[in-house]
Amino acid sequence: MSKRAAAAAEHLPQRSLLRLLGVMLLVIVPHLLRLPTWEAALVLAISIWRAAAALRHWRMPHPLIKVALTLAVFAGVFATYGRVWGQNAGVALLVVMLSLKLTELRERRDVMVTVFLLYFLLVTHFLYSQEIWTIAYLLISTITITAVLIDVHHDGEARPARMVLRLAGTLVLQSLPLMLLMFVLFPRLPGPLWTLPDDAGTSRSGLGDTMSPGDISHLALSDEIAFRVRFIDPAPAEADRYWRGPLLTDFDGLTWRASQRLARAPVPEAQLQGPAFRYEITLEPTRQNWLFALDLPVATQLPERTRLTAEYQLVATEPVRELRRYAVVSQPRYRLQTQLPDALHDAALALPPRANPRAQALARQWRAAARNDMDVVRAALTLFHNAPYAYTLAPPSLGRSDADRIDAFLFNTRSGYCEHYAGAFTFLMRAAGIPARVVTGYAGGQKNPFGDWYVLRQADAHAWSEVWVADQGWVRVDPTSAVSPDRVDRSLSEARAYRDNAPARLGELDWSALRYRLESSWDWIDARWNGMVLGYGTDQQREFLSRIGLGDWQSMLLALTGSITLLLTVLGVALMRRAAPAPLDAALQSWQRGLRPLQKLGFQQRPDEGARDFVQRVLITRPDLAEPLQRLLTAYLRVRYESDTAAMQELEAAARNITRPP
Repeated sequence: MSKRAAAAAEHLPQRSLLRLLGVMLLVIVPHLLRLPTWEAALVLAISIWRAAAALRHWRMPHPLIKVALTLAVFAGVFATYGRVWGQNAGVALLVVMLSLKLTELRERRDVMVTVFLLYFLLVTHFLYSQEIWTIAYLLISTITITAVLIDVHHDGEARPARMVLRLAGTLVLQSLPLMLLMFVLFPRLPGPLWTLPDDAGTSRSGLGDTMSPGDISHLALSDEIAFRVRFIDPAPAEADRYWRGPLLTDFDGLTWRASQRLARAPVPEAQLQGPAFRYEITLEPTRQNWLFALDLPVATQLPERTRLTAEYQLVATEPVRELRRYAVVSQPRYRLQTQLPDALHDAALALPPRANPRAQALARQWRAAARNDMDVVRAALTLFHNAPYAYTLAPPSLGRSDADRIDAFLFNTRSGYCEHYAGAFTFLMRAAGIPARVVTGYAGGQKNPFGDWYVLRQADAHAWSEVWVADQGWVRVDPTSAVSPDRVDRSLSEARAYRDNAPARLGELDWSALRYRLESSWDWIDARWNGMVLGYGTDQQREFLSRIGLGDWQSMLLALTGSITLLLTVLGVALMRRAAPAPLDAALQSWQRGLRPLQKLGFQQRPDEGARDFVQRVLITRPDLAEPLQRLLTAYLRVRYESDTAAMQELEAAARNITRPP
């Protein structure tokens, strides 16, 4: 083949290029929503330009232009993310470099590189989401990429898109049994194969290790799931369902923060009382180390790879970058740290100098009139209940001065969310000489009517306080519960009423009941997906396979190897049988038996040659064979095309009479 002919054979057809562009946009669309605006615009612009270039036969850009674009992209990604590695920066760089590949896309081998980049890019979607819809989207994308691979290897007239997609779908479906075997039997390792970057994992909104006015209220109407809880024992009362999270001790006048000074302090002693509750939590990824547990977790029965801090907060040894399931035992009745160390005592009384003088004066007034610390606590709760304080998602501004924001809330706006009340209450307690701190976490939880678990959503995020009382230790106080119900924001009360009353309306036909049923049904599906697929880790695999005698790695690998070998053998035999020629019928067998003597004479029937034409060609050279050949041909045509079964014996006799003449 000449060089020109080879180049023509390698030239990329216009239809294949346009199909490739469409598939590429399908794969990168979710990433475009996460990329910076300049990069998303650049990717779309290059795609549109390449489609126009294919339709109008424009020339590709000069190599210097491509080099300049590449350097500019590297600089842009570095300027945006501060690096060119890691999850977000790496994916951003991969997407834009894939689009730059379009500027040199001319031949079939360029498509091969692009297709394999698309397969690789497809996997990066799992870094951001592992929901069911993501799997469905990736399956569709895999089929379309495979269709492009099939299409680009087809010469001649364009195949219909439906035919190519059907073939690609068949190939992907044929690979599913192998995928399932690998998923079930391939040994799960207890740790990652490599160190993940610090931005790895899905990004979710939720609680942080700081708290400022507005940080929790913006979560109040969010339906995003924080975690699910399945109680092994009967669930505690709703008033006891406080899910302990980050504890905040340091305060600078605006923001409450976790204390770094207490990071290495010893774990305090807790006197646990009352019934114990066993439960299992399935926590959504947070990229944080802290876990949540029912107040108060039992220190002697902690999950693996976890510990308790000096403030009795449950934390993991590594950030939670993927779905995590862990079992905990808690006892809601307790006395925690009845002897308070000096360092913690001082940290729990610290206040910014000269901050909020009116609040401090009010606290000193309560202190002077109180007989004990609990009298001061009751005075603060009475203030929130009797005075016109409102519980709202949209409180007015507290002003620009960080030093007087507590005063602004207590004496001016008197409207806020749980972080306002918890922060102000804790400040008042410290000003009155009572050690206090802020606790953030979640409260309550709603049981799924189709399952045996409770769902905690971001809307359940909450903040409360703990005060230290002599001989009692740390006592939980929820100041927001003191606000009169008639002063709760209408949108917030309606949202809570919907969630609280929806289970009782399951049998009704109104929109609220239908919405609740759909949400609960989807939550049931999502929970099963999390438990059976995303939660299929080392422990779950060992427990499942041990039921069939495959509890160790050697047995798993042996079963995996044997299963794959058996599967491939069955598939190979099926393909060989499919490719094997169809068995000959009796008439054709007799015909070919009669032609064997002629093969020795040098006469071979060609594949495109009919029986009559073959006999005529033989008789030109060997007219002496006219009688037996005509008898064989006549009997064969009668049996073959006239369905004359009586002529079958004549055909067999004629086949036996064809002999090589002397």
